[in-house]
Amino acid sequence: MTDGYEAEFLGAAVALPEPAREFRALEYPRFTVLLDPARRLASVTAVNIDGAQLRDLAREGEWRLDPRIDADEQTGPEVYARNDLDRGHLVRRRDPGWGDAGEAREAMEATFFYPNAAPQAAGFNQSKELWLGLEDHVLAYAETTDQRLSVFTAPVLADDDPPYRGIRIPLRFWKIAAWQDATGLRAAGFVLDQTELVDTSEGLLAAPPLGAFRTFQAPIADIAGIAGIEVGPLVDADVLDRADVRASEWRALHSARDMIL
Repeated sequence: MTDGYEAEFLGAAVALPEPAREFRALEYPRFTVLLDPARRLASVTAVNIDGAQLRDLAREGEWRLDPRIDADEQTGPEVYARNDLDRGHLVRRRDPGWGDAGEAREAMEATFFYPNAAPQAAGFNQSKELWLGLEDHVLAYAETTDQRLSVFTAPVLADDDPPYRGIRIPLRFWKIAAWQDATGLRAAGFVLDQTELVDTSEGLLAAPPLGAFRTFQAPIADIAGIAGIEVGPLVDADVLDRADVRASEWRALHSARDMIL
């Protein structure tokens, strides 16, 4: 089952965002990864989530290379060995795991292919917990409608990201969640900054003792700019683009209560 991301999933056409740089399109069950072969990391991931049919299955799956592309175009296990880096799921394990139990399990296991991973600092604090729970919070908000989300996530592949073991460690990640409500298509954008937790100056990954993840709700137009992607109708659907919100500001998030939806 490699049907990939479905653009019409929300009932309104939301095309897969595309980067300006070269990419390899990899379809998996209910999600798609656009892999940047030069950076060996995803420039876009896109997943359809049906909250009404999500299954709570045991964690299964082992990280592995995708045999459809060359190993030297993927960031594999050697980057994550003997350091403080996590294999950060871009499409979360549970997100495509809905519907029939067998299909849900297959979709969950597919999230363990290395093109769906990106190096994240291993330190766990309130800000990272917030980042991991953003989709759950948006899904809960959308429960009053059809409980469906399309979520797009990737690292910001900046030219000045620090080098490490043949790749460059991304310092920021972005996420855009889209859903339908009574007014039409809505979307919210977020940025995670791990700059304070990454130091490769000594050739080894180090986590400064006072470092922290920082999480922001950011204008989707800004995210499209820093990530170098085309997001189509998501800019006009941005919940920050309202009369009572200063859409130009990045809002630092300390808890889910700080989000504007």
